[in-house]
Amino acid sequence: MKLLVIGGGGREHAIAKKLLADKEVTTVFCAPGNPGMKQDGIKTVSIAEGDHDKLIDFAKTENVAWTFVGPEAPLQRGIVDDFQKAGLLVFGPNQKAAQIESSKDFAKQIMRNNQIPTADYKTFSDYHNAAAYVKEKGAPIVIKADGLAAGKGVVVAETVPQALTALSDMLEDNRFGESGAKVVVEDFLAGEEFSLLAFVKDEAVYPMVIAQDHKRAYDGDKGPNTGGMGAYSPVPQISDEMVEKAVKEILEPAASGMVRNGTPFTGILYAGLIATNEGAKVIEFNARFGDPETQVVLPRLKSSLVAIITALLTDEKPEVTWHDNAAFGVVVAAEGYPGKYQKGMVLPQKTMGSTELYFAGTAEKNGELLANGGRIFLVAAQAANLEKARNEVYDALKQMSLPEMFYRHDIGAKALK
Repeated sequence: MKLLVIGGGGREHAIAKKLLADKEVTTVFCAPGNPGMKQDGIKTVSIAEGDHDKLIDFAKTENVAWTFVGPEAPLQRGIVDDFQKAGLLVFGPNQKAAQIESSKDFAKQIMRNNQIPTADYKTFSDYHNAAAYVKEKGAPIVIKADGLAAGKGVVVAETVPQALTALSDMLEDNRFGESGAKVVVEDFLAGEEFSLLAFVKDEAVYPMVIAQDHKRAYDGDKGPNTGGMGAYSPVPQISDEMVEKAVKEILEPAASGMVRNGTPFTGILYAGLIATNEGAKVIEFNARFGDPETQVVLPRLKSSLVAIITALLTDEKPEVTWHDNAAFGVVVAAEGYPGKYQKGMVLPQKTMGSTELYFAGTAEKNGELLANGGRIFLVAAQAANLEKARNEVYDALKQMSLPEMFYRHDIGAKALK
């Protein structure tokens, strides 16, 4: 069996590696992939994720059994619709269903219509109206660009002036272009955040083990929001009871609500949740695997990922089971990320001990792997418990030469208190 993964980051590296480990699979292609993936036997294909026609032609020529879409941007642009029109099996939501991520306002309406717990909110496209609302509500308050912004379109404003600056950036200065032409202003929620993902086919929901991501760039949850600086699973400070309740009150109503809305969802549904005093509430929905959560959730999957997706694509019930171990990962990023950053630094090509490397922003020159992005790679480990997995990762990082790169030193600290 040959498979194709669309995308080129650490998430896609983890997905492709998991697929390639299956005895049924001979080849996993990743388009465009990145050079670091080749170390794990993944075949990269120099076709951009936005070039749907070339990707379809490639899938047909190579007799690919099915295609897995990793990132949000091609989902928003309707890659699933295009593959289906071409008669190809593809795993991911179609363009209408992908709105649960590509439009914060759409997602909020789904939540409101299906009594899914989330923060109170209002949507604006006019700066003055939004500013008046913020002044009335006060701070802290959350400002979100309505559309996709690579994990950087959310500002948790601790003061009213910060909130007004964020509104001005989005609505007046077009910092995020079309994505910020409309904004969602919502109440700030306090509590522990966690990520609850599920395999979804219409109303059928198969939840995954939870993870916790760290969005802020620097230690102590300081600095700007990023795409994610590290993650771990399980999350001991979140009770099994809360997770089970979130599946019943959030994931299942979202899936059935999407069906009733005429936008049925097939793919990976990601709920970014916060554990409040009133129970779990939704911060955001995504229409795909998270990054870096994928790199710590998929290693814990006991069942065959290939068999799960094949079953969902053929309307059968998959078997989904999990290991009891722990997985832990820390992202290494270029100095300056998420702002302007350096490129061209030489990267390590071997893991330390039993750790694994998942590559994202890389390039290749004269046989050397070079940094070519903001988030460059993730160091991951599995162990019997979180403390052991965490120690393995940080021990490996201490041994690495990482010029003009940085990483957080406190990933998972909350879990070990």
